[in-house]
Amino acid sequence: MPRRSNQGPVNPTKKRNGASSKPAVPAPKNEAVARTHDIKPNGGGTLRLRSVPLMTPGQQQNGRAKDPGKDGGQTVKTSSLPAKHTKLNSLLRSSDYAPHTHSGKPVEWKQFVNRYVSLYNQAETEQHARVLSDYVSDAEHCERLRCRLERLRERDLLRGALPAGSETKAELIRVNESANEVSVLIRLHIKRRMEQQGRFYIEERAELERVWLGTSGGMWEVMRVEPIIAERRPRFGAMNEGWLPGEEAGELSFAATPSVPYINYDLMPQFKNKRAGIRYRRDLAAAYADRWWNEGNPAYELFEVNCTHYVSQCLFAGNAPMDYTGKRENGWWYKGRSNGREWWSYSWAVSNSLNRFLSATRNNGLRAEIVHNANELQLGDVITYDWNGEGRFQHSTIVTAFDASGMPLVNANTVASRHRYWDYQDSYAWTDRTKYRFFHIADQV
Repeated sequence: MPRRSNQGPVNPTKKRNGASSKPAVPAPKNEAVARTHDIKPNGGGTLRLRSVPLMTPGQQQNGRAKDPGKDGGQTVKTSSLPAKHTKLNSLLRSSDYAPHTHSGKPVEWKQFVNRYVSLYNQAETEQHARVLSDYVSDAEHCERLRCRLERLRERDLLRGALPAGSETKAELIRVNESANEVSVLIRLHIKRRMEQQGRFYIEERAELERVWLGTSGGMWEVMRVEPIIAERRPRFGAMNEGWLPGEEAGELSFAATPSVPYINYDLMPQFKNKRAGIRYRRDLAAAYADRWWNEGNPAYELFEVNCTHYVSQCLFAGNAPMDYTGKRENGWWYKGRSNGREWWSYSWAVSNSLNRFLSATRNNGLRAEIVHNANELQLGDVITYDWNGEGRFQHSTIVTAFDASGMPLVNANTVASRHRYWDYQDSYAWTDRTKYRFFHIADQV
């Protein structure tokens, strides 16, 4: 099956980005320094934190590392993207950490979080956990990280892809602080520059981790790290809405911030009575996916588990018609707010239900063909993920680009991802029992 991206004008939808979906996107030059940004924490005020500069081994020998304990911002940005296109063996490394005290006073816990982010970035770049394992006391997490990076390293070698650098920014979302213990919820934005067959592309993802620090002998140390594996179905649903069936309710939990309901009065009648044969605009679906990969479109409700809701929006942006039935267990639709509640079909917002909807045979409307290999997919096609191999699909992505070998790169929104390699072996959610289903969306919907 030939792979192509339909060409056409940029989607006129408000705020939609005309981002390219081509795999090889030149990255801007980056200096091998750490930079800082200020944000306002939830409790008011600005906490400042500075990340450790990343240095070459030669710079380390010359003793040019700087003390990280003076200033900075609550958002940390560490970068190991080289100025030139270098191979893995010449990637920049983090400098040795400065002494634990400064001017006779203990270094604040924020500096240890800062150091953790810097070492996390180095581990991602080198695809080895040892630099972080020496710093974190949590043996369980170190083993979890080692397995993930080992999978990532082996997979990229088989693909013929090498990391040409990485950049990690960290935002402190929530802090619980006492005299001797601190727990921090961190949002990590990881950007990896990949080289494959002489071509370069950028892949991005945003992950959440909860980090616990404690004091030992008057010094802080990272005691425990817990990644938030949001691609998996929550163990307990956050909703108690009585109108949702039990098996579906756990996958739909409202985010804390409400959004404007989506009631498209101009388009809904048109889609309900649309003639057959409308072309599926793969380019528009991919452009929408690139515009909203890292945030929620305020025209829609936002869920904590948002992956399928996001994929459905992308399909709709590509001209896929809603199949409005008024029944949540049938069709594929999102109507809006009614009597103070949002109404949508399960297939619109739940991965397992979308999987069933796309697997069904129909003669018109949104429909798909199940293909057996990822290399048969085209731009705007869909992948669903069954992490445990039990026949229940828990995650959905949409194809937005291809690597140099023609394999799909995907976008997602629960764990926000852009141009991520399709198999998700770099995710903590992945297991050796993971199964995939590949949906090629019909060209005429």
